[in-house]
Amino acid sequence: MSERTVGVGMIGYAFMGRVHSQAWRTVSAFFDLPLTPSMRVICGRSKEAAGAAAERMGWAEAVTDWRAVIERDDVGIVDICTPGDSHAEIAIAALAAGKHVICEKPLANTVQEAALMAAAAAESAGRSMVAFNYRRVPAVALARRLVAEGRLGEIRHVRAQYLQDWVVDPDFPLVWRLRKDKAGSGALGDIGAHIIDTAEFVTGRRVVGVTGLTETFVKERPIEGAGRTGEKGTVTVDDAAVFVGRMSGGALASFEATRFATGRKNALRIEVNGALGSLYFDFEAMNELWVSEGGAGFTRILVTEPDHPYAGAWWPPGHGLGYEHTFTHEIKDFLEAIAAGTDPSPSFADGLRVQRVLEAVEQSNGTYKEIP
Repeated sequence: MSERTVGVGMIGYAFMGRVHSQAWRTVSAFFDLPLTPSMRVICGRSKEAAGAAAERMGWAEAVTDWRAVIERDDVGIVDICTPGDSHAEIAIAALAAGKHVICEKPLANTVQEAALMAAAAAESAGRSMVAFNYRRVPAVALARRLVAEGRLGEIRHVRAQYLQDWVVDPDFPLVWRLRKDKAGSGALGDIGAHIIDTAEFVTGRRVVGVTGLTETFVKERPIEGAGRTGEKGTVTVDDAAVFVGRMSGGALASFEATRFATGRKNALRIEVNGALGSLYFDFEAMNELWVSEGGAGFTRILVTEPDHPYAGAWWPPGHGLGYEHTFTHEIKDFLEAIAAGTDPSPSFADGLRVQRVLEAVEQSNGTYKEIP
C-alpha cells in the first residue's frame, strides 16, 4: 500500500458495522482526503456470518479473532463496532500496538474502563476518537458555529432530548442492549450519551453537575430464541432517564433519554437559549436548523448550502442528506486528523467525561452530583 493508503480493520458487523462500512466505502468518493482507506478485514465471532458480511459490505476478508486484526501489518486503523463490554480490552490492545482507533459510543460500560482507555490513548502513538456521529450532522455543526460566533450571546438554557419507541412493546425480546453486563446501561448510555455530547459540542460548555432519575418500565422480556416456551429474563438496564444539570458558565440544562416515547422514532433534539437568540434542532428533520435572533420568531434554515458544514461535498442545495452521511463525515474528520498528526475530536478523554456524567446520573437518585 502507498503512503496515502491506510488499511482498516473493523471489529463487529451488525447495525453499527453496516453504517461504518458504508462510510469507509464512500468517504473518498466525496471528499478530497490526504489518506485513502483500504477495507482490509472485518471480524466477527461467526465465521459464516463474518464472511457474508465481508462480501456484502466490501471488506477484503473476514476473521473470527479480533487479536488477529490488531496483529496485522496491513491494518493501521481499528474500528470498534462491538457491544460496550468489549470496548476497553480491544481498544487498549490496539492502542498498545500503535494502531489508530475509532470506537463506538459510549466509550465503555464504566468510568473505570473509560479511564483506562483514555490513559492508553494518551500514551499511544496512535490517534483515537469516539464515534459520536451526531456532531457531524451539518445542521448541528452549523449550530456550533453560530454559538461560537457569539450569535446567541451568553448561553442560559439548554434542553436536550433523545426520544425513541423501539421497546414499547412488552414482547420485544431481551436483546443485548437490555442487559447491563453487555450494554452498561440502557437508554441513559445508549442515547443519553449522544445528547450529553451534542449539548457540550454545540455550546462549547461542559456538564458540571446533575440530578437525575431512571426507570425500567418493562422489567421482564422474552429471552431471544426461547420460541414457544415463553421463557422470560430480567431487564437489567433503564428504559428511560431524565436529569437536570448545570453547565460551565452557569447555564441550566435538562436532558431526557427514553425508549418509551410512543410515536417517536429517532428524535434527537436540542434547543439552546442565549441572551441574544436561540436555536433549535430535531434529527427527525435533520436538514433543518431553526434560529431566532434579536427577539424575533424562529427562522428555518435549510442546511444544504455549499458553505454549510460538510454539505458542499454532496448534492445541490435543497437535496437533503441522511443518517448514513454523519458517519462518512466522522470518518473524513478522523482521517484528516491522522494525516495531520493532530488529536481527533471527540477524543477518548471526551468520551471519559461523558461516562462520568452517565455515572453521576445513575448514582444521583434525585440528589445533586458534581462531575469530576
